[in-house]
Amino acid sequence: MESFQKCILLPLILTASLPGLGFCYSITKGPENATVLAGSEARFNCTVSAGWKVIIWLFQGSPVLTVLSSQGSVETTERFTSRNYSTGDEFTSELIIHNTQLSDSGRIECSIQQPSENNFAFLSVQVNGSLLIKNSTLTVKDNQTIEIVCEALGWAPAPDIAWMTNDSWVDKSSYVTQQSPGSHGLHNALSTLTLTPRDTEVLTCLADIEALPSPQNASVTLIFDNSATENYYSEDNTSTWVIVLAVVLSFLGIVLLVVLVVVAVRCCLKRRGSTYQNEIRKVSAEKKKEGGLEDRQRSGSENLGYIPEELWNTEHSSGLSSLPPVFSKFAGPDDNLHISSVPKT
Repeated sequence: MESFQKCILLPLILTASLPGLGFCYSITKGPENATVLAGSEARFNCTVSAGWKVIIWLFQGSPVLTVLSSQGSVETTERFTSRNYSTGDEFTSELIIHNTQLSDSGRIECSIQQPSENNFAFLSVQVNGSLLIKNSTLTVKDNQTIEIVCEALGWAPAPDIAWMTNDSWVDKSSYVTQQSPGSHGLHNALSTLTLTPRDTEVLTCLADIEALPSPQNASVTLIFDNSATENYYSEDNTSTWVIVLAVVLSFLGIVLLVVLVVVAVRCCLKRRGSTYQNEIRKVSAEKKKEGGLEDRQRSGSENLGYIPEELWNTEHSSGLSSLPPVFSKFAGPDDNLHISSVPKT
């Protein structure tokens, strides 16, 4: 009844202001909310009943396109176009917004110049930014705990991040995701996964927003290298041998140094002893030389006619006793003759 009254009263009111408008038509199906990626198209449909005269599309409160029953669509800009469909007694106008931008998010309204319900919807433009894992391949050792960082930059809104390993979802307790504002109304996200691989695995980081038909992903291959452990112990053994060799060589160097010092000292002592003995020999030779010189000086030239006084006295006494007595012509007859000397005058 109320609807019938509107159909009766409204045309009477509109007839005075807008001559030629039809009677009792309405929007049978209004536009629906849409979420699209930036750069893509957004489409909204508005279906009206028979008898309509004009459809006006408003974008964020401003008219951007008009459709007249008498002459069709009146487009004012290339970003906003339309397509029209007729089904039975109903007419459908489709608004197409080209090259949507983040700033296009807002209210879209379909107006038929009459009060009606379900005549508006909302457009949400989203941005999918970049998603990356810095290392595409990693080699891990046994019992090695690693952290894999997945970075999402320039998204709107901030994406939901999840992890998969070999096509199985990773428990949310294994990773932490932090979100931060970016430039120009965009958002960043950083997700860090901590795990201890037991085998070669393919890790996948997935970032999702409503406008994406499927999550955006980035992958990293973890190569589990058993030889890494062997190499680790081999490196340890090599290091140990290097240390032992260094100690042994140091010890041998010290021993060699001590031996060289001992040999040098012995050589010095031997040289000094030899010099001392040579000096002794020299002194002895000089003494012997001096002794022989004294002997020669003491003996002089050998006098074959020399007779020691003792021998001469003995021989002379014995010679005299054997000779006959000889009387001197100066001898007196008396033994007691006194001989005196008279000084010469």
